[in-house]
Amino acid sequence: MFPVISSFRSLVLVTACLTALAGCAGSVSPQIQRLPERVELNSVPFFRGEMYQGAPQSLASLLTLQGTVITPGLLEKPLHLPEGEAHLQQNLQTLAREYGLVVYPLDSELPALLEQIAAGYPVLVRYTEGSAFWSGPRYSILVGYNRQKQTVLLRSGMNRRLLMSFSGFESALKDAGGWAVLVQRPTQLPAKVNSQRWLKAAGELAGAGQEQAAARATQALSSAH
Repeated sequence: MFPVISSFRSLVLVTACLTALAGCAGSVSPQIQRLPERVELNSVPFFRGEMYQGAPQSLASLLTLQGTVITPGLLEKPLHLPEGEAHLQQNLQTLAREYGLVVYPLDSELPALLEQIAAGYPVLVRYTEGSAFWSGPRYSILVGYNRQKQTVLLRSGMNRRLLMSFSGFESALKDAGGWAVLVQRPTQLPAKVNSQRWLKAAGELAGAGQEQAAARATQALSSAH
């Protein structure tokens, strides 16, 4: 009698565990399931710092990755800091274009962001950092993910490898307005590029006085088709 009950309980326990695991696997969207299981862009530089919502550090990382010799301190004045903290989103984009780079906006859904990571492109994001007692915006670089563990990896603040859960990151991103962009060379097309979006970004690059870079961006799209 007792061995039968014990075996039955074991079977119920195993079934419950398998159901829980299936639920976890099912919570990841089909788009994410099609991506590589784990990606980390180790080549993305890291500048440690808490100042100005992390904006100078994040942009310095992306500019350095694209071959510009720069430090966060050299970006503070062009970003109009400290007075311009309220306008960092626009100022970051404007300054990136002045360096001849395309600012390509992304859909804020997690699959769209991880798709770019899987293609080798770090993503500049803004998310809400803090707790129930205090919170504020933070600019960071999304550089990796682990599909099995359902975590993302960020260059953020004082942390070179800040881990966040998929759900926690999505919530923090949404709370901060769902803003995410690529900062690309004109010849560096995003994964599954949206032609209209890329051409609009090239036009904004031309509007910043970077006509030759904008022409290269347009040509890169034409060549890809």
